[in-house]
Amino acid sequence: MTEHSPQAPAAIADTLAQVGPRLKRVRTRRGVSLAALSEATGISKSTLSRLETGQRRPSLELLLPIAQAHQVPLDELVGAPQVGDPRVRAKPLVRNGRTVIPLTPHPGPIQAWKSIIPADQNTPDPCTHEGYEWLYVLSGRLRLVLADHDLVMGPGEAAEFDTRLPHWFGPAGDSPVEVLNLFGRQGERVHIRARPRGRGADR
Repeated sequence: MTEHSPQAPAAIADTLAQVGPRLKRVRTRRGVSLAALSEATGISKSTLSRLETGQRRPSLELLLPIAQAHQVPLDELVGAPQVGDPRVRAKPLVRNGRTVIPLTPHPGPIQAWKSIIPADQNTPDPCTHEGYEWLYVLSGRLRLVLADHDLVMGPGEAAEFDTRLPHWFGPAGDSPVEVLNLFGRQGERVHIRARPRGRGADR
């Protein structure tokens, strides 16, 4: 029988309570206004304000675009609570030469995983299938081939697309790339709005 520490829920609640002040510190330290951050992320000013004051519960779909806009890792926005053994016991898998680490242990409408793509996996081989995918570059440079588009993305950049379009992604250059992937098999979207380069998005 596994015993759960009564301090664990309190530690998690305390961590969540600190997210708002962290968001405000990061934003003000960079001299970014709520209006500018709203423009860069597509998140309304009222939602951003409520996140900073703790009136809105932080979620991955809100924190990731904020981290992207500030070009900081998620760890800078969310401090992990000390709740016993911190190790994540996800078992890495190798699929088509790529290392895949599942982050969602149970079946669900949206699955998350981390991909480590070696440098030699750099030959485009577009495919199509049902679903909707969102990806976030953790390290390295990623080449994304999507229908008629051929893009190169760096750390902190994200993309979302309908997987019924011909697509492929892998390293851009001679170094591996690490990517966070979210995938909805039935076409579920993560509801993150992106703006193309040159149309008001803060870089």
